[in-house]
Amino acid sequence: MTAAPQFSFVIPVLNEGPRIKGLLDALSAAFPRAERIVVDGGSVDDSVAQALPGATALLMTAAGRAAQMNLGAQTARGEYLLFLHADTYPLFAGDALSTALSARPAWGFFAVCLDGRRAVFRVIERAISWRSRASGIGTGDQLLFVRRDVFEAAGGYAAIPLMEDVELSARLRRQHRPLVPRGLRVQTASRRWEQRGVARTVLQMWRLRLAFALGVSPERLWRQYYGAPR
Repeated sequence: MTAAPQFSFVIPVLNEGPRIKGLLDALSAAFPRAERIVVDGGSVDDSVAQALPGATALLMTAAGRAAQMNLGAQTARGEYLLFLHADTYPLFAGDALSTALSARPAWGFFAVCLDGRRAVFRVIERAISWRSRASGIGTGDQLLFVRRDVFEAAGGYAAIPLMEDVELSARLRRQHRPLVPRGLRVQTASRRWEQRGVARTVLQMWRLRLAFALGVSPERLWRQYYGAPR
C-alpha cells in the first residue's frame, strides 16, 4: 500500500501578528502531522512571538516573499510544499488533502473564496477560480502546492519582488498540467478589496498582470503596487 504524501506548509509573514497564531492553530488541528514553517521577513510587530508556539520551525530573513518561501522550502522535509499566505485558510483537512494528492500530481492550487460578505465578492471569487483554471496560473492566495522534486528541478521561486507566484506557475505549466482538486477550497481575506476599493483593486490587478505578461519588470510593478521606492 502506497504511503500517504507528507506535507510542509511554508508561510511567509511580514507584520501578521493579528493573524498568524489563529492560522497556525487551525493548521495544527486540521493537519496535525504536517510541518508548519513560518518565515518572517523582519516584522516590527509581534509576529514572531505569536508564531513561535504553533510553528514547527520559525526562520527569519530579509523581507521578500520569494526569498522567504525559498528559504522555508530548503528547511521543509515533506513530499509536498504548500505555500500559504497568513490570511488564507484551507477549508479542508489532512485526509481530504491526502486523497486529492494520492496520485502524486506535480503541482496545483485550489479554488478560492473570499471572507467578505458582500455579493460582489462572490463574483470576484468565481472569476478568480475560473481564470486560474482556464489559464493554468495560480496565485499565492490559492495555496500553491508543488511536489518537492518538481520545485527543486524548477529552481524554486525567481528572485523578483512581485508576481513570483505567477512566474513560477507559468514555468511549471510548461512542464506539467496543474491539478485543481474538485470540492476543496481555501478562504482568503477580502481586506485588499475593502481597503482599496473593489473596482480599483480589480483593475489594478488585471493591469499589473497584463504588464508583467508584456515584459514590464517586477521591480517597476512593485513600485506601482506599493507606491514606494525600491
